[in-house]
Amino acid sequence: KSNKLKKYIPPPLLLRVACKGISDRDTLSKPDPCVVIKMQSHGQWLEVDRTEVIRSCLNPTFSKVFTLDFYFEEVQRLRYELYDISSSHNGMREADCLGAMECTLGQVSIKIKAGHITTEELTGNNDYVELSFSARKLDDKDFFSKSDPFLEIYRVNDDNTQQLVHRTETIMNNLNPAWKTFKTSLNSLCSGDHERILKCTVWDWDSNGKHDFIGEFQATFREMRSAMDGRQVQWECINPKYKVKKKNYKNSGIVILNQCKIIKMHSFLDYIMGGCQIQFTVAIDFTASNGDPRNSCSLHYIHPYQPNEYLKALVAVGEICQDYDSDKMFPAFGFGARIPPDFKVSHDFAVNFNEDNPECAGIQGVVEAYQNCLPKIQLYGPTNIAPIIQKVANFASEEMHTKEAMQYFILLILTDGVITDMADTREAIVHASHLPMSVIIVGVGNADFTDMEMLDGDDGILRSPKGEPVLRDIVQFVPFRNFKHVSLQGYIIKCLFIYVYVCIF
Repeated sequence: KSNKLKKYIPPPLLLRVACKGISDRDTLSKPDPCVVIKMQSHGQWLEVDRTEVIRSCLNPTFSKVFTLDFYFEEVQRLRYELYDISSSHNGMREADCLGAMECTLGQVSIKIKAGHITTEELTGNNDYVELSFSARKLDDKDFFSKSDPFLEIYRVNDDNTQQLVHRTETIMNNLNPAWKTFKTSLNSLCSGDHERILKCTVWDWDSNGKHDFIGEFQATFREMRSAMDGRQVQWECINPKYKVKKKNYKNSGIVILNQCKIIKMHSFLDYIMGGCQIQFTVAIDFTASNGDPRNSCSLHYIHPYQPNEYLKALVAVGEICQDYDSDKMFPAFGFGARIPPDFKVSHDFAVNFNEDNPECAGIQGVVEAYQNCLPKIQLYGPTNIAPIIQKVANFASEEMHTKEAMQYFILLILTDGVITDMADTREAIVHASHLPMSVIIVGVGNADFTDMEMLDGDDGILRSPKGEPVLRDIVQFVPFRNFKHVSLQGYIIKCLFIYVYVCIF
């Protein structure tokens, strides 16, 4: 939904690279490998970053962590270039290129001629951590009362700059404070690097803003994780000036981590890599209102040089979905046409005319089946979409009764007109809202799509004719005419992502 889209900002991906079986081209030594990652932008390959050089190694695991912004609605193309860097310098000008490979960000393992490069999304990037700190015997900085301590945690970046991660509340008049438990993302805390230095400082709050320094200590998230098992982790709070000046100085108090709890926040790729499959089904409107396909004014007209609006919408969604479908097989159905051999009207026929196996090989297979289908059928009517919703709902219902239940069904309906079975459609949608299924409707042409907006549910809760409300909003309507000059692909795929990620998981 549009309000959800505005709020959703995809988290960046942290990627780590390793290589196996690099070909050894050096005569007297092994190669010194380095991997350069590039991303395509406006037809050009721009370098994102590069790994460190590992000397004399055929199977390197690089410590460099890449941070890439991941936009699910876009096909983000990457290029991995593997180089052998001379031991005398780290530049690329005289380096030997051992191989290269292009892929999309949706892929996680790629092969190149020189060996095998593996890219992985680092776990913990999207996780949250709950931390609960306290302290005891802090230095008293006030004359007529006790200190008013608060704790600050800073992340030390690669360039030695410091970024504030969290500042606790102030505990008034207390040398043994127990601060409130707080939650922060692991990405914010340590950029996913469990060994990254965290600088922690304790202050005595003053109303004039000139807070008195009590002490500091350094920690890592790896150390903090020791508090996950109910144990406490302690650090001495040190004031460096006192340590130099005072001969018998020990510390300015003890800071205690009482609890460390990791809250797993799975990314979309976690679900895909964990075995969840998107089952993508296409339903195409073949009613007569689209116009004779032989006429150039028809929405189904097959132009020899450019796709019609049906094909544009199909390719826009399908190109993204096929990266997340392991078998790349997509069922394709048609509705509102008379089909051979008896030419009876059907509202859920297989576009490839194989009712036992309506799947097409890839999006290109759907395109070819659609183009081959048009000359063999008679466009007719009415525009009934309930049968195709019910058909896919039956597939989703069967999946619900399996032990794995690891499939989510997306039905893309491409239509040009006002639907004529509104009551049955509402009933079918209410039923489907209880299943792992969502419906995306793309309105093609210039018809009145008011009814589609009602199915969308943005203006209220959709109900069946009997008054039963949908369990969750599973329909997104997209008028194609509003997206001719912007990214229809991005809008639809964001909707798809939100349904799978928010509504179900």
